[in-house]
Amino acid sequence: MSGSENQADKQFGVSPPLSKAIPTEIELGLTEALQKSMQPFGVFETDAELNHRIMVLSKIDKMVKEWIISLTQKANTSPGGKVYTFGSYRLGVQTKGADIDTLCVAPRHISRKEFFDSFYKKLESCPEVKNLHAVEEAFVPVIKMTFDGIEMDMLFARLAAPTIPDDLTLTDSKILKNLDTKCVRSLNGCRVTDEILRQVPDVDSFRMTLRAVKLWAKRKGVYSNALGFLGGVSWAMLVARTCQLYPTATPAVILLKFFYIWSVWEWPGPVLLRQPEVTDLGFPEWDAKINVADRFHLMPIITPAYPQQNSTFNVSRSSRSVLLDHFKEGYDITEKIFAGKYKWEKLFEESNFFTSYRHYIVLIARAESESSFLKWQGLVESRIRVLIQSLHFSNGRV
Repeated sequence: MSGSENQADKQFGVSPPLSKAIPTEIELGLTEALQKSMQPFGVFETDAELNHRIMVLSKIDKMVKEWIISLTQKANTSPGGKVYTFGSYRLGVQTKGADIDTLCVAPRHISRKEFFDSFYKKLESCPEVKNLHAVEEAFVPVIKMTFDGIEMDMLFARLAAPTIPDDLTLTDSKILKNLDTKCVRSLNGCRVTDEILRQVPDVDSFRMTLRAVKLWAKRKGVYSNALGFLGGVSWAMLVARTCQLYPTATPAVILLKFFYIWSVWEWPGPVLLRQPEVTDLGFPEWDAKINVADRFHLMPIITPAYPQQNSTFNVSRSSRSVLLDHFKEGYDITEKIFAGKYKWEKLFEESNFFTSYRHYIVLIARAESESSFLKWQGLVESRIRVLIQSLHFSNGRV
């Protein structure tokens, strides 16, 4: 039996597929039209833009290796070190001008303190690096920068190993053994992204559908984890679960099913791409049966890599209601597209946010310098969800 046949017979996800129907000519035509409708929105990068990203990643990987060697006392050793990617770039759905999420993985003799000290200084001296600032006290500590015109976030993790070879993968949960919580959190992005790709039956169909969903969510103003909606990884997992249920479907059909499934889903029932991994490593995991706080999550979408977490803990009652309304509207429009009443462009029409509500709250962040503003802006954005929660509990008394 061939590898493709094995892939076709394999069950993806926690339940059997709902359909394995062979795509029709109409569905293939709708998928081609869907792809064409997204092109004016800058959803697809050119080869030149992609090559520029690859070049930038190669440069910063080289800088990481040089930095680690400079901190290695033993001569004639190859401590290694590597820059991994995650998020939209690793998933293969980055858009024009999008940032790159990266992770610096170092051997055990390199500390987080050195990353935010000597490596930060190395970046500071690089003429291609602009808008450099560190958020060392964040839940997941990060260095933010613009490298040769590309915005980039860089996390740090050190493994309990003397060297980091270039062919090292991060998939095995055993690499988390003896690591501190910050390193585990930093590794989580790469491990989750890679696991999502392993959990979909057809990566190309997944990517095309996810591009469409991300564009739709941004046009409707619901692409934001900080504002209580869904971030990139959550949208990716919803699309991945839909792909698992319709493993042979075209992106056009998957998109139709996407809107239907998540508009009728019995929230707060959790969305899972796979059964949780059982280990003896002891890191905190999302489990509503054991953790009382997890039972209050309104729209749990659970990451597929250990330690499993809810990627949507920011979702509130109001933001869930808005999302469900948009899912229903998306399904209605997509049904009409299949019936020939609309074109795909109708789905991607921008919501007129400033005519949808009677009252608005405007947050303005100011600072005395550009460097201070970047840090202040990040802090303000991180506290928006607290403000929203306070408004929910105010019972209308503001």
